[in-house]
This record gives sequence, structure tokens and C-alpha cells, in this order.
Amino acid sequence: MNGALLGLGIDSVDIPRFAQVLDRRPGLALRLFTPGEQDYAAGLANPVPSLAARFAAKEAVMKALSVGLGAFEWVDVEVVRAESGAPRLVVTGRAASLADDRGITGWHLSLTHTDSVASAVVAAVA
Repeated sequence: MNGALLGLGIDSVDIPRFAQVLDRRPGLALRLFTPGEQDYAAGLANPVPSLAARFAAKEAVMKALSVGLGAFEWVDVEVVRAESGAPRLVVTGRAASLADDRGITGWHLSLTHTDSVASAVVAAVA
């Protein structure tokens, strides 16, 4: 995946605010996150920073594709962990169709978080 850069997206999420939203709307996590993402986060002492980073990754994918909210389902983008522990993207459904239309053949992902902010950077490549 060393091809040409076709899109770049970055997003940050306020973790305490995200925690409040999830508390107020418990069913929201089912709409935003795949079962695999939910299972991974459930195994953590505090799942909110991990979920916030994954939400930021999904928004960063939208930006890398130059589309807005509603262009694809949140669960069309999944953050998984490679054997090394590095995060990587699995893009399916409408998000994959949009990527194919733009000639995107691969993704690079970086996630980070502090106690208060989670961020993701996504690069779409050909």
C-alpha cells in the first residue's frame, strides 16, 4: 500500500462529551460500531477512549472520501487490530463502493487518545 495519496482525513472527538452521549443514548453504540469493535471495547477497563478513537476514524474516512454524514453506514467502516496490535481499516458496503469509484485500493490509519481527546488520521491510497 505505498501508492498515490488519493484522500486524507483527520478527526478528533472530545472523550467526556462522547461518554455523555453514549450514556444518554445506549442504543447508539449498536448503530455506530460493529460487533467486533464492541467486543474489543468491552474487554477494556474503560471502553470510551477506544470507541471515541474508532468513531474519529469513521469520520476521518468520510473526509478522506470527500463525503458527508449519511454517505454510508457507520458500520461500513470497522477498525480492527493486526496481529502486531496496529489498527487497520476494513471498509465494506457503500463506503467500499465509494472507495472503488475513486480508485482507492488501500488505507493507512493512525489512532491516538489522551484522557480528554481521541484522534484519527486516515490516508486513502491507490
